[in-house]
Amino acid sequence: MNASPNTPSELLNAFRTRHPTSPRLSWYGPDSERVEFSGRVLENWVAKTANYLVDELDAEPGTTVALDLPLHWRSMVWLLATWAVGATAVTGDRAAGTVPDAAGTVDVLATVDPAAVHERLPAAGPAPLVVAVALPALQMRWMGDLPPRTLDYSGDVRSHADVFFAEDTPEPSAIAWQHNATATSYAGLFARDSGDRQPEAPRRQLLQARDGWDAVVRSALMIWAGGGSVVLLDAGIEATDHLCSTENITHG
Repeated sequence: MNASPNTPSELLNAFRTRHPTSPRLSWYGPDSERVEFSGRVLENWVAKTANYLVDELDAEPGTTVALDLPLHWRSMVWLLATWAVGATAVTGDRAAGTVPDAAGTVDVLATVDPAAVHERLPAAGPAPLVVAVALPALQMRWMGDLPPRTLDYSGDVRSHADVFFAEDTPEPSAIAWQHNATATSYAGLFARDSGDRQPEAPRRQLLQARDGWDAVVRSALMIWAGGGSVVLLDAGIEATDHLCSTENITHG
């Protein structure tokens, strides 16, 4: 029996090689949007995004990538891609304004509101690379005008390679994820409590964006490491009995 993944690269390899056509992430969003990704397709999105980060944004271990995004399938892809590169992902509650300001130590800022970000960019001095992220699955590019020096992720990412090979591996003690005041190292991403046991069979787990980044991301990593799959609901979607039955939910 294969050991459970303990690093982002091992997890992506598991997506690609262990039952690669089975669902790993299903998303329910506004306007009746439902998107499902097999392990192979999810890994492909992560690989393209990681290559985009390296090729277009010069990301590497030590780079800080702030996600001014809601919990969404795209934000999960950005997280996994940032970790594939070995960089540090920064998240926070957008409504509370806790995503770091555009200035400071942020190197890359992915956002759903590039106009608002542009307004708070410093007039002089260093500023992050700003990337506009369109959320709808079928939106092939950013609709509307973009501020100066803002890149269009949705319009550019598909041209990047389907396979990602990291040139450098982050130190286990390096910070993988900074969420509000909580920092998680690469060694800690897949850490389990002493009482945790791997489930006997892969789970089909319901996760809800309303529960917040910390709960959703940590649960998703553990479920994926155990070979399971995630059904992620936007904050405005109700977890009805019909939905749970249709999706064959076993937990949550």
